[in-house]
Amino acid sequence: MRPLLGLLLFFLGAATVQAQDTTVRIDNQSFTLAEVVVRNNFDYRRLLNQIKEDTTFYKAFRNLRILGFTSYNDIKMLNRKGGVEASLYSKTRQNRANGCRTMDVLEEKTTGDFYDRKGEYNYETPELYAGLFFTKGTVCGEDNIVKGRTRNVSNKKGMEKHKEQLKMLFFNPGKKIPGIPLIGNKLDLYDDDAHKLYDYRLDLEEYKGQLCYVFSITPKENLGFLKNDRVVVDQMTTWFDQKTLEVMGRNYSLSYKALVYDFDVQMEVEMGKFQGLTVPKILRYKGNWDVAFKKRERAVFTATLFDFKK
Repeated sequence: MRPLLGLLLFFLGAATVQAQDTTVRIDNQSFTLAEVVVRNNFDYRRLLNQIKEDTTFYKAFRNLRILGFTSYNDIKMLNRKGGVEASLYSKTRQNRANGCRTMDVLEEKTTGDFYDRKGEYNYETPELYAGLFFTKGTVCGEDNIVKGRTRNVSNKKGMEKHKEQLKMLFFNPGKKIPGIPLIGNKLDLYDDDAHKLYDYRLDLEEYKGQLCYVFSITPKENLGFLKNDRVVVDQMTTWFDQKTLEVMGRNYSLSYKALVYDFDVQMEVEMGKFQGLTVPKILRYKGNWDVAFKKRERAVFTATLFDFKK
């Protein structure tokens, strides 16, 4: 009972010291450290730099390219009143063998006009979902290496460009994204201009039964007109494994309104472990977005991944 009591006292103590947060400056940028971080003498400079340069979130999704897994896929397209306009519920199985991956559809049920007459997606949100979690045909020669891998949109057009921008936004939130009018640079959460708009806080707390560092980014209060014009990220919270600094979970929400488009998107991602590899377990999405000359799309989806195999 004593270890349990000690852990309980640790969290009770941590919950009462927010008034004693400490502000530090690193490279002329301000960060807030919770008292529990300060008291334990963590090398917060190194830690914050690793958080800023994190690739483990992207790595977890790259791991899906070298594993087999089963997935429940639940996608709903909504009308303006929140009713279901079209939907897909399926169970798929990704197979990995001889350096290649394929996918079997084990169950599938659709409603509404989810597919067009040719069997293609009638909406862009499911097409983007498929780019993350579905395999079409046989795909070979992939790996899970992220070091030295860069994403760019310079050689892509149309839907392929949109997919790449979504992946950049999804896998590297807080970094600039080229090719998005008006907001590409506003997505950079780590430059000097961003530090005038956002608060950055590092804490230590329990996440899914595991002690993790938690790094949160939220807009400053009382920004006035700057909030609508320059703030794109409404909040981003990331939990990092205390020992390995791998991302164990991330929640974030983005919104912006411009003349040619607007969007309001929330995402939640939970990670798990499989034979030493970090992998996505659950991804939840809720989004409402509109682009000029496109039909507004309101969607919610949940991806549940399990039964991983090498």
